[in-house]
Amino acid sequence: MTSVQKVGGLLDFEDVREVFDLFDFWDGRDGLIDAFKVGDLLRCLDLNPTLDLIFKNGGTKKSGDKQYAFEDFLPIVESVLKTSDMGTFAEFKEAFKSFDREGQGYISGGELRYMLTALGERITDEECEEILKLTDTHEDMEGNIKYEDFIKKVMAGPPEAKK
Repeated sequence: MTSVQKVGGLLDFEDVREVFDLFDFWDGRDGLIDAFKVGDLLRCLDLNPTLDLIFKNGGTKKSGDKQYAFEDFLPIVESVLKTSDMGTFAEFKEAFKSFDREGQGYISGGELRYMLTALGERITDEECEEILKLTDTHEDMEGNIKYEDFIKKVMAGPPEAKK
């Protein structure tokens, strides 16, 4: 059996095949998946590629531009698995410091939501609230959040991934 290495364990060949076949099923059962959906497939495999990484590995911005057979998709998965373009704790901390006016390690909940929904790869308000819920992040009495704790929780991943 072929397998593809994943940080923290193995990403099984059969799991990749199953996700591919599921997307193929919804795309017409022709043995091909649309390159527009490459990012969605990777996320279904518990990978978290940036948009830039998706486009570098053959993803497209619009549907119908390109298609991949399973054999063509495997190298994309392997390439994304080899990429550690996640950022470091120090890099994230530095970004949060620019919003920490008093240098005390806190930013307002509103500023955190702004950072997540308006800067970089933007996420929706619903996705932002889901992140706050999954990281058990709450504002203190003054409406502030200790950003070092938040960064650590986000970098650790969702609670179900720790099992």
